[in-house]
Amino acid sequence: MKNELRPRARNVQKWLEAQGFPFEVVELPASTRTAREAAQAIGCTVPQIAKSLVFRGEASGDPVLAVTGGANRVDTEKLAELAGEPVGKADADYVRRRTGYAIGGVPPVAHAERIRTFIDADLLRHEVIWAAAGTPNAVFRLRSSDLEGLTGGTVADFTE
Repeated sequence: MKNELRPRARNVQKWLEAQGFPFEVVELPASTRTAREAAQAIGCTVPQIAKSLVFRGEASGDPVLAVTGGANRVDTEKLAELAGEPVGKADADYVRRRTGYAIGGVPPVAHAERIRTFIDADLLRHEVIWAAAGTPNAVFRLRSSDLEGLTGGTVADFTE
């Protein structure tokens, strides 16, 4: 399957391999753009989907990545406190430019630049989770306990 991946998904797979992680990117026939679609396509629960949401630091202009469970909503005030500055939603052009991926396919890793990353502590309640892998149909399976080491992110409570 790895050889059949589209370029953005192949980029994520290569990054995972280069970092020594054994995860396999797969592209599914059904969309995984939303947490609900991903859970249906994979056959898991919505909370097991790791959403990678990009915010923009309002003072610095730098991206802030919030990796949260599929059923959770980010509390931007809590995220701002963690980031040390107010954060706002990032538009599609900003997300693509700063991560290298389109909204709906942003993985928690393999970005165009280093991004401050915060991980929803609630994700750690699930042994197995699924994350986007570069396209609206690409995902990879991992243990939640691997997420912190994989992303270099900080585990915190920043959801509503």
